[in-house]
Amino acid sequence: MAAEGGGKETNEIKTQFTTREGVYKLLTHSEYSRPNRVPFNSQGSNPVRVSFVNVNDQSGNGDRICFNVGRELYFYIYKGVRKAADLSKPIDKRIYKGTQPTCHDFNPLTATAESVSLLVGFSAGQVQLIDPIKKETSKLFNEERLIDKSRVTCVRWVPGSESLFLVAHSSGSMYLYNVENTCSAAAPHYQLLKQGDNYAVHTCKSKSGRNPLLRWTVGDGALNEFAFSPDGKFLACASQDGYLRVFGFDAAELHGTMKSYFGGLLCVCWSPDGRYIVAGGEDDLVTVWSFSDCRVIARGHGHKSWVSVVAFDHCTTSVEDGGGGGGEPPAEFSGSDEDFYEHIHFSAGRDRANSAHSQLSKRNSTDSRPVSVTYRFGSVGQDTQLCLWDLTEDILFPHLPLSRTRTHTNVMNASSPPATAANTIFTGTNGKDDVSNSSTGGNTPNSLPGTLPRSNSLPQSSNPAGGGGSTPNSHTGSSSSSGSTAATTAAPAKGGGSIIDSALIAAGVGKFATLSLHEARKERPEKEHKRMHSVGHIGSKSGDKLNQLGASSRAAGTKGDTAKTLGTALCPRMEEVPLLEPLVCKKIAHERLTVLIFLEDCLVTACQEGFVCTWARPGKVGLLSSQNNPANSPSGTVV
Repeated sequence: MAAEGGGKETNEIKTQFTTREGVYKLLTHSEYSRPNRVPFNSQGSNPVRVSFVNVNDQSGNGDRICFNVGRELYFYIYKGVRKAADLSKPIDKRIYKGTQPTCHDFNPLTATAESVSLLVGFSAGQVQLIDPIKKETSKLFNEERLIDKSRVTCVRWVPGSESLFLVAHSSGSMYLYNVENTCSAAAPHYQLLKQGDNYAVHTCKSKSGRNPLLRWTVGDGALNEFAFSPDGKFLACASQDGYLRVFGFDAAELHGTMKSYFGGLLCVCWSPDGRYIVAGGEDDLVTVWSFSDCRVIARGHGHKSWVSVVAFDHCTTSVEDGGGGGGEPPAEFSGSDEDFYEHIHFSAGRDRANSAHSQLSKRNSTDSRPVSVTYRFGSVGQDTQLCLWDLTEDILFPHLPLSRTRTHTNVMNASSPPATAANTIFTGTNGKDDVSNSSTGGNTPNSLPGTLPRSNSLPQSSNPAGGGGSTPNSHTGSSSSSGSTAATTAAPAKGGGSIIDSALIAAGVGKFATLSLHEARKERPEKEHKRMHSVGHIGSKSGDKLNQLGASSRAAGTKGDTAKTLGTALCPRMEEVPLLEPLVCKKIAHERLTVLIFLEDCLVTACQEGFVCTWARPGKVGLLSSQNNPANSPSGTVV
């Protein structure tokens, strides 16, 4: 039985939740699913995925949605909070034999009301380019599975390109394709282009333009997801070996790495300004990584099982003047964390010059109080829960005095003497303020405390440890990017020329460098996951449960690699970085959640039963009228 609000029964499915902005409400009339609305039996099926594109329709209803359920793929007009969904009239519907769609992505550059380019990856390794508006199938890549026989885990158009796209497989390899090129009739031969720490980039040896242009081998085991930075210059890869690797895409330079607390990383996303990356996975945690500092700056503990999707909310992320008045617009910022600190602390009334790391906006205030920074991101997991998180300046810049205007993230020094004699305001998830008077402990104001702050006073773990096909008859689909392109990333690409240019040159325009050959990693079988048997739920004993989990991982014989990285910059111990508590943590589905997308007037979730749900943002729920006549659209076709 669904419950409105926060009932006492933990198994109740919530239909609304509250944040500081107001109440988010589930719009039952805006639910998208298979036309019969029957829950899909998800045993052994690939995750449900959702992609969006706007076709700039003059009618003002230009949003289109694509989602896969089992062997089926649907393409609808998305009416969001405006009108009720009409499931009887999909623009396109396709059913596949011998394989299943696993992921998909629209090309926003070529989308019009008459045509869209949709890439679909499949469980048998193929990739299809289709146009669901024209109901055409353009090309099938890796048709004979000579390039890679493993499941496609992620497919994305290269930002800013109408023809290049990148495909990741569970083999741990990624391939760069050009839609204008064909695939070889025989298995491709590769030549090493660049090699680094546990990764290599090869180019296809061919006298004419053939796909793939490049092959990346990254880490050990499956490459579960990748994400381009907002400016398209960097690529973040989440792998089954537990590593986040961030590359300069054009030059294929490794910018930085991070290791999960234990287990594989399943998902990754960038902040709208490219400053931070959030990853989630089998350690049940969300981990925040600083792009400029190449280090973990916080972890979030709220899920009771694997984290399947993380995403930033570009509409709620903000930077505001912490002075609390004047009506000044939010400041824009980018660059390194040190630059931001230096600006906040020393630049009252000073204009900073532009640099390669696009600088902070000019600020002519004489108020010495810091700006208020809030990054909002969300996560969903196999525990059927939605969590929302606020990442604020007290976590990002712990050496600064707290802003007087607080949000929902707390700072507490656990297991260390109080830092200063100042009054500090802490705000809990209940929204009430507590003032603690801390005595002097030897640290000067604005200096780093003995241990880093922890959020929302979660208990610290005293001794944590790490552990832990046939050719398709038809194809279609698309996997949505995180939405609008935002500000530039924090740093320019390192070194060298463009690997993409080299690949294009190798296809017939010029020549490239040659290094030693590097074999692709063998695919590691995926582990079965038992829901509700991972890190325990947030509570007074969450630290103990993390300790028990680490102990059990050691007893089970954790890989030596994890033991080597735990306590290093790659994987700090639990007490070495702030621990965030979610400001919202609600059970919203019966089956594991596989989609979380933030849109301007709503957020969209989907579960493995095949139900795509729309949650109206505060103040937007009144836009929906279930009595509105749905717009006419062409009837669906079964392929």
